[in-house]
Amino acid sequence: MDSSVGGFYEVEKDGNLVLVYHHPKYCPIPQTQTVTSSSDLQPLFLCPRSRRRKIKSYSDTYPLNSSPEYVLSTTTTSHDHHVLPLFWCNNKEFDADGGCYICEGSNSGTDYYFCNYCSIKLHKECIQSPLIIKHPYHPEHYLQLFFHDDNFRKIECLCCGRKAHWLIYHCTTCQAFMHPICAMKPIPFLIDPPKKHIHPLTFFPRQTSLTCNVCGLLRKIYPTYVCFRCNFVTHNDCMNSPHIIKISRHRHRISFTFSLTSREWFCGVCRLSINVDYGAYTCDTCSDYVVHSICALGKDVWDGKELEGIPEIIDITENDGPFEVISEGVILYFHHNHHLRLEVSNVYDENMLCQACAIPIYEGWRYATFSSLM
Repeated sequence: MDSSVGGFYEVEKDGNLVLVYHHPKYCPIPQTQTVTSSSDLQPLFLCPRSRRRKIKSYSDTYPLNSSPEYVLSTTTTSHDHHVLPLFWCNNKEFDADGGCYICEGSNSGTDYYFCNYCSIKLHKECIQSPLIIKHPYHPEHYLQLFFHDDNFRKIECLCCGRKAHWLIYHCTTCQAFMHPICAMKPIPFLIDPPKKHIHPLTFFPRQTSLTCNVCGLLRKIYPTYVCFRCNFVTHNDCMNSPHIIKISRHRHRISFTFSLTSREWFCGVCRLSINVDYGAYTCDTCSDYVVHSICALGKDVWDGKELEGIPEIIDITENDGPFEVISEGVILYFHHNHHLRLEVSNVYDENMLCQACAIPIYEGWRYATFSSLM
């Protein structure tokens, strides 16, 4: 490995083997670190906004090629933004006014940088990011530091799943993206005990041909853990997925299971078939309601809350049907204030959508208000 690039080395922490990031200059291996002398002071760093101004590009994602270090220039004035170095801070109130400007994350220690010109706080890892990094989650290629403008295209960090913008590590071959701070976090070799399995799980870097037992998908660029005893595979993010959740597409809570009965199932969200060899979410009340793991955890379906251990509030109207029969062919739907009458339509209008499921209404029977039938 190129010594100027930096990478990961093995270290034992609390009795467990962990991969820890190091860079020869900014984050050296502890055994090789020497006491800083007066002639070898720690470098000052630039605000990322000043580094961005040096690049002329019309693309939404473009590589960074300038050093993060501050170098005093004799040809600029003190009013120029890029000659103002960042202030080094050590403050326990890092999260009080929001997180890092680059990754929008927090909860990563008390050491950070502050730009007095922009009034923004930045993680030490995000500022000291080298231009190239070799990462165990993506061993096939080097990751290069890029600027990304999320006004054009939304991307996510493959480590944490959050939005990625400004400074990101990017593989142009595989379209992999990482926050700098996520890319530098320690990686455990062994997860014990894991949330989704009875045996310890081992980090497996060559994940390109392994289907996850939790989500049932082959996501080639996502970090993977395996159990060699059970032939069990899980993505890093799937391993920590919630057990009990509430989604917007169903009235009851749903819980994760690996034990679907062998029959034909269809997802309650995407309506596609479900493979019983992989995990899914089911409703204990409605025995025929099943959802793909990936569909259940979608940001437009799930509110992000884990409900395991939280008592469920019983809905007193739970046993009521979705509508009340008023007379033959006439009902009162619980999401509408007026009576609806059953009618048959022989005319297809592509702009006519069902107000309950948003699916187009084709020729045939439908319920409509009396006024719309006139």
